[in-house]
Amino acid sequence: MAAGLGFKDFVTGEVLTAADVDGYLMQGVWVFASAAARDAAVTSPQEGNFAYLKDTNATTYYTGSAWASVGVAGGKVLQVVSATSTTTTTTTSATYTDATGITATITPSAASSKILVLISVNAQIVRSAATEVSAGAKVLRGATDIWTSAAYGLISLEGASGALSLIGNQSISYLDAPSSTSALTYKLQVAENSASGSLIINNGNTPSTITVMEIGA
Repeated sequence: MAAGLGFKDFVTGEVLTAADVDGYLMQGVWVFASAAARDAAVTSPQEGNFAYLKDTNATTYYTGSAWASVGVAGGKVLQVVSATSTTTTTTTSATYTDATGITATITPSAASSKILVLISVNAQIVRSAATEVSAGAKVLRGATDIWTSAAYGLISLEGASGALSLIGNQSISYLDAPSSTSALTYKLQVAENSASGSLIINNGNTPSTITVMEIGA
């Protein structure tokens, strides 16, 4: 991809060379379906190149090191993706497992963007004996753990005696810096960390939600 040459006033009869076309006439705003399509087509962007993305309605420019969005002050929300799940997930294992349906995929428009992950999860911890029971949670980007609670960090129950349960909505928030313009899938995993209890997500089809937001740099 040729570097932009700026502005030139062509005169009558002047020969239009290939370098002129690449350096002057090809420096408009390109249009692509997505950031992924832009990156596949423009493999060697130059500082000052512009591209419009149809999926996010964002105009981006190349800074010399990364694509950024035009006119975006730091902290501006560029796009929001949200999902709701009412599917019940039950576990008695200390091994982390997916909380079914609590997942969302977003494609950042610029590598400099951050992704704010917000999760509200309906969790119930149940015990069958007078021992402490607890559950933890993880947030993953793809296969990568980006946030992990303590073993009791999602919900816990202790004290008193006999069979008891505790239920409530728990909130998780995390600001991720993936440095990517590829599709990113975020999801919640949970684990139950005692031998005498169980963890139930979305008991009675009570909904949980996940929202991911692209925040301009």
